[in-house]
Amino acid sequence: MIHDPLLNAQGNDRGTQYRSGIYFTDSAQKAVALEVIAELAASGTYSQPVVTEVLPMQNYWCAENYHQDFFARNPHQGYCLAVAAPKVAKFRKTFARLQKGLT
Repeated sequence: MIHDPLLNAQGNDRGTQYRSGIYFTDSAQKAVALEVIAELAASGTYSQPVVTEVLPMQNYWCAENYHQDFFARNPHQGYCLAVAAPKVAKFRKTFARLQKGLT
């Protein structure tokens, strides 16, 4: 995962709006989420428990257009260079085996 395992925190940001969550639409998605969280917990990757909530998706709506694909459209923006790019690279390396289309 590319998030802080702390409750309601991401980097220096604090509050419930920074909680980590996976919101599923079917039982298969829920099973995968719980499996990956259990795998991370067993791996010792984090010194603190992974507190990602896994809940059914409800009250969902898409973000505004200017938020869509922000990282892809703004790769040279300061936050993307300093924070997002290293996290995306780590994620891709760690979870490449889960990418669709790979065997």
